Amino acid sequence: MRSCCRSGTTGDPKGAILTHRNLVADACNAHWGGLGISEKDVHLSYLPLAHVFEQLVENALLMVGASIGFYQGDTFKILDDIKALRPTIFPSVPRLFNRIHDKIRGGVEAAGGVKASLFNQAFAAKQYWLKQNHIAHRFWDGLVFKPLAQRIGLDRCHLMVSGSAPLSSHVMEFLRIVFCCQVVEGYGQTECGGAATVTDPADQASLGHVGGPLASNEIKLVSVPDLGYLVTDTVHGEERDKKTGAVTKAGMACEGRGEVCYRGPNVFPGYYKDPVNTAAALDAEGWLHSGDIGLWDARGHIKIIDRKKNMFKLSQGEYVASEKIENELLSKWVQQIFVYGDSFHSMLIAIVVPNPDSLRVWADANGKAGVSIEALCADPAVNDMIIKDMAAQGKKRGLQGFEIIKGLHLEPVPWSPDDILTPSFKVKRKDAKERYQEQIDAMYARLDTVAGKGGIKQGAA
Repeated sequence: MRSCCRSGTTGDPKGAILTHRNLVADACNAHWGGLGISEKDVHLSYLPLAHVFEQLVENALLMVGASIGFYQGDTFKILDDIKALRPTIFPSVPRLFNRIHDKIRGGVEAAGGVKASLFNQAFAAKQYWLKQNHIAHRFWDGLVFKPLAQRIGLDRCHLMVSGSAPLSSHVMEFLRIVFCCQVVEGYGQTECGGAATVTDPADQASLGHVGGPLASNEIKLVSVPDLGYLVTDTVHGEERDKKTGAVTKAGMACEGRGEVCYRGPNVFPGYYKDPVNTAAALDAEGWLHSGDIGLWDARGHIKIIDRKKNMFKLSQGEYVASEKIENELLSKWVQQIFVYGDSFHSMLIAIVVPNPDSLRVWADANGKAGVSIEALCADPAVNDMIIKDMAAQGKKRGLQGFEIIKGLHLEPVPWSPDDILTPSFKVKRKDAKERYQEQIDAMYARLDTVAGKGGIKQGAA
């Protein structure tokens, strides 16, 4: 028996008890999931051995007698370690996959000319055939992609596995095309030994889901009426005009929505000396409540679409409690705030309704007396001033680096219970996200551009 520490972002860390039965059951899932691991395989270990994902991978490898090589201890040199070891399987996390994607894309753009044209033509051809579930191309692989994989050190790789956080669909598609191998994604959490679902290795055409249940798991969805997710739902993502009821955005067909719950021999018995949190996670029938909102698609895949609780994981694996951060950042400048982040990005952004009185004082002192609140909210100088103050305030109040806001949009009109606030004046996160989706997308686009040029600057978004 071992205890694996769970995030303590909003309180004391929880010790998830994992038995030998839990770990063996989940390791066997890898075999029965069709991942095709054998004694000939070679794996590069760089994740902490305390990380449940790495524990799962190594247990599965040791079960079949595969080889494990360990990185030299510097995460910035992992690409050098890959070249030295040339692994045949590559379980990793989105952060590194994104890094590989950006490195290759950046190299292609920098090369330009004939090389870029050739790569793009090859990519488009394979993208077409990937939709027909073909990951190999007799002509383009030998001419473009195999030499590229060889330079990176992944020319022997036949399987990539992504875990720990969601992998963007465009990155997964890119990996399948460029490295000519199966790329699968697993989903689960520490409390179930690491994985409860995985995408089918034989299905390389579909994207945007985390597959179906593994051999040892039962999975069900439980309605969450407060968030508007029901197991009887048949459509997800549909938007309608509030006045006319007309459909303004078509949704996708689904076979129910709700909280993802799983049960099986890989599910933990509880938290160490913590009956309260154990009771919250495990119900009387042994179902583990994940806190994630998912849906069943028409083919029996689970798609994760939301979180039940106001906590989410960033792309680097850090858990963030949004309400805690919001409470810490209220100040003379910040009257109302909605902090947002997701597992596809490593940075937090915020929508802020500034204090109009403080803004007028600032305007008078900076030669902008008489300027409207709307104009001040659109002023880059005001945005830069407030985001710098929020960073200083966050550090003063003990927020960690990943909890500091990197992108900011200023909203001149205060929120009320008539729009995106609850009767107790808490932000209705789903409604806020929908209302500010355009601004959220724009902020992340700007942050991604700045990051690609060498770093994030305060006030850049």
